[in-house]
Amino acid sequence: MLPGFLLPETTIREAGASAELDLGRPQGTVILLTLGITRIIEQESLDVSIWGSVDGKEWGAKPLVSFPQKFYCGTYQILLDLTRHPDVRYVRVKWGAQRWGKGDNKPLFGFYVFAQEMKDHILAVGA
Repeated sequence: MLPGFLLPETTIREAGASAELDLGRPQGTVILLTLGITRIIEQESLDVSIWGSVDGKEWGAKPLVSFPQKFYCGTYQILLDLTRHPDVRYVRVKWGAQRWGKGDNKPLFGFYVFAQEMKDHILAVGA
């Protein structure tokens, strides 16, 4: 099911998780993940991690990969190396958000996570 969105553009105000995505064929490959942050307010941070599962029920004790904590709009990329986890068939996004300072203490972020196999990305860049 790649390329595709692990999380379509979403506006959040609290911690949460996406639905799981069945990777099907791309098991055991390298996936390029793009985090796009499209909306923020000042004095807040966003933590985004990718979790894997063999069966779509058990998600383990720690994420497969995490983006460094973010504070600004922009696009950010990391690699998810599933060659180290060839049994992972399902992935999902988890996020947490914090806000500090004056005013409303609820964070507000608009963001998405897009995934594509690294070989597809290399082919697209080379074309």
